[in-house]
Amino acid sequence: MMSDLKSFPPRDASRSSLATHHSSLRIGVISDTHGFLDPRVAKIFDGVEHILHAGDIGDPVIELELKFIAPVTVVQGNVDVGLPFKLTEIVTLASKKFLVHHIVNPWALSETVEAQIKKQKPDAVIFGHTHKKFAQMVDGIFFFNPGYAGKPKFGAERSVAILTVTGQEIRHELIKL
Repeated sequence: MMSDLKSFPPRDASRSSLATHHSSLRIGVISDTHGFLDPRVAKIFDGVEHILHAGDIGDPVIELELKFIAPVTVVQGNVDVGLPFKLTEIVTLASKKFLVHHIVNPWALSETVEAQIKKQKPDAVIFGHTHKKFAQMVDGIFFFNPGYAGKPKFGAERSVAILTVTGQEIRHELIKL
């Protein structure tokens, strides 16, 4: 079930930020549900302490369904026009700052995302949109896309992820649906 498991050091180990009292924290990460929540997600995310949805939720009912599992942070994707979500959210979990924004190109940041990164100084940027998994350090920041989690279509690979923050590292596990 696990397709990839890696760890990344923090952007700046000496920087302090708002912290939970957890020595280890599991975060569910999902994107591009497009109005469909795979029933396996509840079991996969069982025991996570927070869920980050990186946009294109498609139906606000999915946020409510995810809230039965854990607290949820959702951002607006390009198909979510009119839904009550912000374009960017900043969440601090286990002393790590996560910037969540739907459309991000780690190699060519938009002015909006670049400005948010400079202002917020996140440890990780969580994004979606491409429907492709991505996990890489770029300029000292962990950029992460859990892939596409919507309805099965045309053999497209579908996945979600679990991030585990332990001490100074963020580990990721990509899970095929």
